[in-house]
Amino acid sequence: MRKEGAKLELDNDSTSIKEMLEAVRLAKEAQAKYQEFSQDQVDRIVKHVAEAAYQASEKLARIAVEETGMGVTEHKKIKNELGSMGVYQSIKDEKTVGIISENKKEKITEIAYPFGVIAGIVPTTNPTSTAFFKTLISLKSQNAIVVSPHPSAVKCTVEALQVCHDAAIEAGAPEGIIGWISRPTMAATTELMHHQDIQLILATGGGGLVRAAYSSGKPAYGVGPGNVPVYIDRSANVSKAVKLIVDSKTFDNGTICATEQAIVVHKNVKEMTIRELKNNGAYFLSASEKALLENVISPIRGKLNPAIVGKSAERIASMSGIKVPAGTRILIAEEDSIGKEIPFSIEKLSPIFALYTAADLEEAKKICQELLNIGGRGHSLALHTNDDDVTRMFGLEMPVSRVLVNTLASIGAAGATTGLTASLTLGCGSYGGNITADNITARHLINIKRIAYGIKDVEIPKPSQSIEKRVSNDEIVEQVIKKATGNQMKNIDTEMITQLVKSVIEQYQKS
Repeated sequence: MRKEGAKLELDNDSTSIKEMLEAVRLAKEAQAKYQEFSQDQVDRIVKHVAEAAYQASEKLARIAVEETGMGVTEHKKIKNELGSMGVYQSIKDEKTVGIISENKKEKITEIAYPFGVIAGIVPTTNPTSTAFFKTLISLKSQNAIVVSPHPSAVKCTVEALQVCHDAAIEAGAPEGIIGWISRPTMAATTELMHHQDIQLILATGGGGLVRAAYSSGKPAYGVGPGNVPVYIDRSANVSKAVKLIVDSKTFDNGTICATEQAIVVHKNVKEMTIRELKNNGAYFLSASEKALLENVISPIRGKLNPAIVGKSAERIASMSGIKVPAGTRILIAEEDSIGKEIPFSIEKLSPIFALYTAADLEEAKKICQELLNIGGRGHSLALHTNDDDVTRMFGLEMPVSRVLVNTLASIGAAGATTGLTASLTLGCGSYGGNITADNITARHLINIKRIAYGIKDVEIPKPSQSIEKRVSNDEIVEQVIKKATGNQMKNIDTEMITQLVKSVIEQYQKS
């Protein structure tokens, strides 16, 4: 039986790899044609793809929830709309083809050129919206893309890519410009990332996959995990803050990596915060219930149970043997410990909160820092305050790439409720071991060559005569000594000869 299973796995790998190789071949051929397109042609294709994706948002949201069992259809629809027209609006006016800027004063001309064929790795938590997003920014930057979907989200991801592909071809793009693996395996995904014709990797997924992308030897944009703390300052509008936090946490059942994971509350507003949380559908766990849920969050300490990801609070409570009122939106337990072995303090990707109490601002910063240190460095932090000094302090001191103030962190980080660039791939910078702290977009997928004219005159000095003379003097001395010793002069004082010759030469040069 084991041999049959191994053979089946090998057969699946072989089929998947063959499909990948063909997709890359076609993508390379298509991209060679596509890079000859004008900016207008590219923009027309990108717009048509974005509109088609937007129109399919609701249908694909439904398919994604049915296939993965994660999230909320209405919320995935919003993510699909952000990943399509939201992304389009943020990139539509960017120049990405040919000459993109001319600085007449500095006499610098910038010319964009694409990477070529991009490998896109798509996660199970946000499959269709990420497929839209990566396709659009690749097309905008004149690249082709080949996508490896998550095995648990193949149907919805391929459906999303098919929508994009058909719209692109209809708008005049070359056949093969968007490709995918319809039966993905880890072997095929690994081969895709190492393929000689892949020039860049866009990796969204687990830590192991992102590390594999970075170790492939190719340029790669990957993202670190999120473990976003949210601090409720004593100056905050608590009622408004709590509503935003609960809405954010329950958005798509917490599947977005920028979603808040732990609440840190100033002791002065703790009672009010607890009251408002309960008013917004929170259920506070007793000590015994907390212990039950800990074993469901992390049966093996330090590892998240994937079975709870994207599930509702009521569903997770039922899995834990906890009875909660109908309509419960989030599960909360008070916590005072932090560590990878503390289930409530890790990234949970579900509507579960830890609640920490801070005696003052310094303790609040310390708690947030420790939460980020166990997973989430470089990603994001949420803040509810009306004190600009507090905002600046957190901005300067926290090891994150985004500080989201008085908004929903989950979708605010992606640009839905903030002025940040609309993106489904959020860089974590050097804090998180990433090459950039930006929200990844089309400009990250182009190279820029520069024509630079000379604008400054520089006088290059000639070697000084004194140096030449010193060199020639030394040579003369050396020749005299050689000649003297060559004639077998006995009891010769070479130091005396050296001084004598130099003295004669100096007298000669003065005359």
